Amino acid sequence: MKMKNKRTRLTRQRKIILETLQQTRSHPTADWIYQKVREQLPHISLGTVYRNLNVLKKEGKILELKYGKDVSRFDALTTDHYHFTCEKCHRIYDLDVALNKDLEQMVAQKTGFSITYHRAEFYGICSDCQKSDASN
Repeated sequence: MKMKNKRTRLTRQRKIILETLQQTRSHPTADWIYQKVREQLPHISLGTVYRNLNVLKKEGKILELKYGKDVSRFDALTTDHYHFTCEKCHRIYDLDVALNKDLEQMVAQKTGFSITYHRAEFYGICSDCQKSDASN
């Protein structure tokens, strides 16, 4: 889901945070982003990273994937897409499969809810972990 508010200035800190996120497909946590950004901005605080991630999210430049109340991962790929989480290595993959828009209509008809978007997560064992298991 993309939420776009009025544009804010792209500060140097915000630009480096966005570039750091765009350079990985690992769907990192804020702590991971903070550690990477500190390599370029050693005096940046974790709070500043969180504030800038929230601004980037509100501008629709990144996605926040919430896993429970206190755990979030961030994604620079903002087009609608599904994810796969490996239950063994905990990596999160973007899935290049078509979204099932019929699902939203089906749920709306069955519940009477107004559906604005849906998020589906797939879980299992990734191919790298399957290969690793097979070779052991």
